[in-house]
Amino acid sequence: MGKVLGVLYGAVAYAIFFGAFLYAIAFVGDLPVPKTIDSGAAGAVLPSLIVDALLLGLFAVQHSVMARPAFKAWWTRIVPPSVERSTYVLFSSLVLILLFWQWRPMPQPVWTIGSPAVGAALLVLGAAGWLMVLSSTFLINHFDLFGLRQVWLQFRGRPYTYLSFKTPGPYRLVRHPLYVGWFFAFWCTPTMSAAHLVFALMTTAYILIAIRLEERDLVDALPEYAKYRRRVPMLVPGLGGAPATDAGVAPRT
Repeated sequence: MGKVLGVLYGAVAYAIFFGAFLYAIAFVGDLPVPKTIDSGAAGAVLPSLIVDALLLGLFAVQHSVMARPAFKAWWTRIVPPSVERSTYVLFSSLVLILLFWQWRPMPQPVWTIGSPAVGAALLVLGAAGWLMVLSSTFLINHFDLFGLRQVWLQFRGRPYTYLSFKTPGPYRLVRHPLYVGWFFAFWCTPTMSAAHLVFALMTTAYILIAIRLEERDLVDALPEYAKYRRRVPMLVPGLGGAPATDAGVAPRT
């Protein structure tokens, strides 16, 4: 793949990702977009549950399999290493768009918060979760995480260099602030429907499994990560570790 074509490919993949990310905020939050987690005509519960579970399962499989080192080693025999990350980002975004498109609503209420103050507080926490997700990527290296740095280095004729091992900001308190942000974004809502609950439960289960897979790979690749993992808790500050004072690293999915 030519240098210019590689940059264009990376930019398009990133643009699709960022559009999907913004749409995800509206999708989960039931904001005015064509399709949300609770919009549309509701069908029978069991078929809707099966379709939604399959969509979430497809995303989980794609997202995890393509992130594993063994898959990357095989995949980069087919695609240039400089666009491997962009391709991963593109595939993840396309599967997410498929989920938005084919999602089946199940509007049966699970809970509805009657207090306006509590409801507003939950909306603020949910918005803070989305902000934490995005800001966490910039604290490590947003452009490397989403493939832009790789294609830019290739364009400039410079070899790819791995990022240094560090724990900026919230990574000193928990190992996975990005995932903490997802939990707030998915669970903090004043109105929880059956479809939203399925979405929140399955994504939570996937995240907890993905953390184990990612950390296994990180320990194999980075000797420093084992020490970091012993000292810093996984998701809850103060639970199972102390804030790191030495170098560490944020997981890269």
